[in-house]
Amino acid sequence: MRIVHLGKYYPPASGGIESHTQTLARAEAELGADVTVVVVNHRTSDGQDVTFRSMGRTSSVTQWDGRVRVHRVGRLVNVARLDVAPALQRLLRRLKRGRPDVWHVHTPNPTMLLALAADASLSPLVVTHHSDVVRQRVLRYAMRPLERRVYARADAIVASSPAYADGSTTLAHERERVSVVPFGIDLTPFLAVPSEASDGEGAAGAAGATGATGASRAGDRGPLWLCVGRLIYYKALDVALRALREVPGRLVVVGTGPMGATWRKLSLDLGVADRVDWKGSVPFAELLALYDAATALWFPSNARSEAFGIVQVEAMAAGCPVINTHIEGSGVPWVSRHDETGLTVPIDDAPALAAAARRLASEPALRARLSRSARHAARDRFDHRAMARRILDVCQAVIDRRAS
Repeated sequence: MRIVHLGKYYPPASGGIESHTQTLARAEAELGADVTVVVVNHRTSDGQDVTFRSMGRTSSVTQWDGRVRVHRVGRLVNVARLDVAPALQRLLRRLKRGRPDVWHVHTPNPTMLLALAADASLSPLVVTHHSDVVRQRVLRYAMRPLERRVYARADAIVASSPAYADGSTTLAHERERVSVVPFGIDLTPFLAVPSEASDGEGAAGAAGATGATGASRAGDRGPLWLCVGRLIYYKALDVALRALREVPGRLVVVGTGPMGATWRKLSLDLGVADRVDWKGSVPFAELLALYDAATALWFPSNARSEAFGIVQVEAMAAGCPVINTHIEGSGVPWVSRHDETGLTVPIDDAPALAAAARRLASEPALRARLSRSARHAARDRFDHRAMARRILDVCQAVIDRRAS
């Protein structure tokens, strides 16, 4: 099967769509598919990341990621989330001559939606709907005609959870073509993180375990709390910072993004700056060590722009309980479930987040139970190979319908 994925950016660019596109493309290739990925190049020739900049010209580059061919198309500028990439349409025409069996677009994605709307012959078409556009009103209204035009001719649409399939305003009119396939990750390195049950120490012994940062889960400086993700408005890190005032220990923040400076200033205003470590991007080995050392992952997102939360799965697989939020119509509380793999609190409720954190810090038996259950849930529900097989089944069904 020849598949062309149309993504946004591609790792090392950060973000949920980016990491999912890579994971799925790699897994499909391992299962025997011929996989090509088309994205916009997020880096300048001197290595600067211009993802969040309106200006910043990049060049077109073709690379191999294992068995996956990756075309990073150069851009001129970014206007309201739309990357102006003149070479994109030429590249798609060239790829079309190879007669792909399936074109698979990942949305929201104004750049690729515009390209698809301009060329209806790019088919059969599968759409993975990662999330609705919620807060950006101008972008939402600008995208709606493109979205409707492309979705109307899609042969299949994939949603990441039953909750999002039911709650999405975009998918409300497309339910008969929607298949639910939960996102998965390569669990192997996360499951390799020592578990409390397997190391023979139990919850009390694990409280002294140290990660790459040298900080203990409940040592001299108190518990270690972890936030991982792009620093963007719906991640609601301001709620985490307010909760930190009511919780012992320190908060490690992994990620970069446009809200970074604002939230650093807020940590100073709240008087917690000395207990927040802003790590930016970290090597993968350090991220694993942080999941191991953390008492819990804090995931306080507050909008349906957060549709799934892949980092929740990473934490769960590493045996790190998740404190997430009940976002109505989102898959976030479906991924990590209350009192099963973590604790769920209302959105924008710093006292509730703090209370949940204090429970995990003071009740080692509760944390140990959630940790074990989180690992089991990750193995059972979020393996990347199972995800890729199900997506390939969706694609094969599309091909068969076209042939009949």
